[in-house]
Amino acid sequence: MKDMHQRTELSSLGEFGLIDRITSAVELVNPSSLQGIGDDAAVIDPQGLMQVVTTDMLVEGVHFDLSYVPLKHLGYKSMIVNFSDVYAMNAEPKQVTVAIAISNRFSLEAVDELYAGMLAACGVYGVDLVGGDTTSSTSGLVISVTAIGVARKEDLVYRHGAKENDLLVVSGDLGGAYMGLQVLEREKAVFKQDPNVQPDLAGFDYILERQLKPEARKDIIAMFQELKLRPTAMIDVSDGLASEAMHIARRSELGVKIYDEKIPIDPVTYRTARDFNLDPTTCALNGGEDYELLFTIAQSDFDKVKGSPHFSVVGHMTDQASGYQLVDKQGGQHELKAQGWDALLKK
Repeated sequence: MKDMHQRTELSSLGEFGLIDRITSAVELVNPSSLQGIGDDAAVIDPQGLMQVVTTDMLVEGVHFDLSYVPLKHLGYKSMIVNFSDVYAMNAEPKQVTVAIAISNRFSLEAVDELYAGMLAACGVYGVDLVGGDTTSSTSGLVISVTAIGVARKEDLVYRHGAKENDLLVVSGDLGGAYMGLQVLEREKAVFKQDPNVQPDLAGFDYILERQLKPEARKDIIAMFQELKLRPTAMIDVSDGLASEAMHIARRSELGVKIYDEKIPIDPVTYRTARDFNLDPTTCALNGGEDYELLFTIAQSDFDKVKGSPHFSVVGHMTDQASGYQLVDKQGGQHELKAQGWDALLKK
């Protein structure tokens, strides 16, 4: 049995040894992946389809806290945030490249854990790891991932395609990832005060998974095909419902109206928010990291989503002059504001 406390210094392998170790676990499954790791560059055959490319960077201390985020989960999540962006174009991810900057406080076993999570996500979503880079960091861990996907030209969906009176629809439920983060931060603070106290995470499984091991909505893209539904605009919910709805409105040169009572919130998320003296609606609007899909559809397509447990119609697009509005449960209108990532940067 492997010694869980074994520590192998990265320097004992060197860069070539580390690359060989990472490569040994990689198997290419897509016919479009002609050349993976091992040459100066990967070779991809788009096979007559449009290629979509997206990059996301995760920085220790900004996007994640290793005091409570397991490295395997972090590796998994670093893939998901990119796959989600590809699905938000109504495309399918096929290849991914990974660049990491890592300091000598990380052992080979830690790097193994990180890549195990990445390769697990690649396996679940049918994506090939075809290249990347490893370099040393004098501070924390930095992970940069580029995902490459494909779609037929006529299937691609952009943020700017919404039309006035289109319905605004979201998959799944919102606010869970944010509340999972609040629970983890609370338990970290308790631990700091008394390292002998065991973390109290019972009953929070759903929201902890939403934060630590999110999934991308590949299933929703498949549903669109089954329903013969092509959204007019789409975005993934990484920064919160308010921010994403405003992105679609801004890019489509429209206004948007969201109804508080229509926002889907899981009971665990709702209860936890109340326990933290937070407004569940605010958490759903501004929390982010749910990686659900927010999209607009023509009113004539309403019957295709009506009654589905997977979709919630949360509002509609309005003319540009009407601006961005949130309608509360009493029918009062308020200006919709994004208090997600932008607000965090101003703190």
